[in-house]
Order: sequence, then C-alpha cells, then structure tokens
Amino acid sequence: MQDNDPIRRRIVINLDSPSSKRAGGASGYALNAKRSRRWPKVLAFFTAFVFVLVLIAIGGSYLWWRQYQTTPAYSVALLIDAAQRNEVTEFDKYVDDNEIAKRMVANVTQKVSARYGVALNASIQHEIDNVMPRLLPRVKQTIHDEVAKEIKEFAAKTEPKPFILIALAVPRFVSITTDNDTAKASAKLNERTINLSLKRDNDQWKVVEVNDDVLVQRIVDSVINEFPAIGHDAAVDLIKGLTKPKRGR
Repeated sequence: MQDNDPIRRRIVINLDSPSSKRAGGASGYALNAKRSRRWPKVLAFFTAFVFVLVLIAIGGSYLWWRQYQTTPAYSVALLIDAAQRNEVTEFDKYVDDNEIAKRMVANVTQKVSARYGVALNASIQHEIDNVMPRLLPRVKQTIHDEVAKEIKEFAAKTEPKPFILIALAVPRFVSITTDNDTAKASAKLNERTINLSLKRDNDQWKVVEVNDDVLVQRIVDSVINEFPAIGHDAAVDLIKGLTKPKRGR
C-alpha cells in the first residue's frame, strides 16, 4: 500500500547533483577571488611599512652623523686622517700651535732647569727664563713637527682606512671626555699614554695641549744647546756654596 501522506514523505536532496556542485563551485571561486584581491593590499601595506622604516633609518643616521661631526671625536678622526695622508694644511686646521707652545713652555723650562741639578743657581735660572721667549718660535715649530710625528705614529698602528671607518673607530681606541667647550682625549702609543686637550672652535675642535713626557723631552733636547752650559763658573759657585763656613751662633 502506498503512503500518499505528503507530511510523511521524506525529502531527499541529492548533494551530488549538478546544481549543488555548481553552487559549491561558485562559492569556492568567490572565496578564492576574495583572497586573491586581499594579497595585493597586504603586499602594498608591507612594502609601505618597510619603506617607512628605511626612511626613518636613513633620517636617523643622517641626524646622528651631523651631530657626530660637531664632536671632538670627529675632529680627532680628521686629524688622524690628515696625518695618514700627510696633508699638512688639513692637519694644521685641527692643531693650535700657539696655544700648545704657550702651555708647554712651562714644562720645557722645568725640564731644562732640572738638567742642571744641584748646579742650578739664581743666575742660571734667570738666564733660562730670558732665553725661553726668544726660543718660542723655534719651540712652536718643533712642537708642531713632533705632534705631527706622534699622530702619524699613532695612525700607523693600523693600515690606512677610508675616513668613514676611521671616524667610526675613533671612539673605540681613543678615550674622550667632554665638558662644555673643552675635551680630553687619551690614547695608547708604544706602551705610553698620550693626553690631548681640545677646545671647541665653532663646529670643530682644535688640539690646544699635548701632555706627553717623551714629547717634552724631545723638545728639550732640540733646544738645550741654547742654554748656559754647566761649566766652570757654575761649578765654582757650587763649591763656594758647599765650603762656605757656617756662622757661629
């Protein structure tokens, strides 16, 4: 007996029918198309993000480099580079010979006086004090040559490099401290330490003092012949002073 009741009839949907396949295929194509349209946007956003990062890095590097050019480390790098290339004119831009000589005269005078030892008397000291001003131009040239020589020796510790590498390396092998418009730089050279004092000069720095006993001794050796010799008169004065009878109380 047939069941004619429509309520009790089962509704069967054939999922494998061509119409359902077409519906599923259309839905999948739409999803793939939507994903395909999304990728260019993601790629464009990523490219723009990377571009912005590159611009920030370039801008930051430029600002850092401009600021670094106003530091004493940059001037020291220029000094080393000029010494390596033997560029005297460029080297002189960063060395104040007058100020270095003025500050070193006291040390040279002290070293010269010390050579006389116990033979030094007021007359010899007075003559030393009178000779030094006359020797100042010669001392200045000697100081200039010796400072250039020391900087070249320091630069010769490494192979010649492009300036950008020297500038970036200076803070690693030269200790620099800055106090407003003055700075101190120290570096090792042949088991001794060279100390430089620098002073701001507009947007650059100049060496105004060199503290190095070896350098002072070289200058003393170059001018010692201009001073009174320890001769008979000094010896006689020394003997008189030692043999002078003491006064009784």
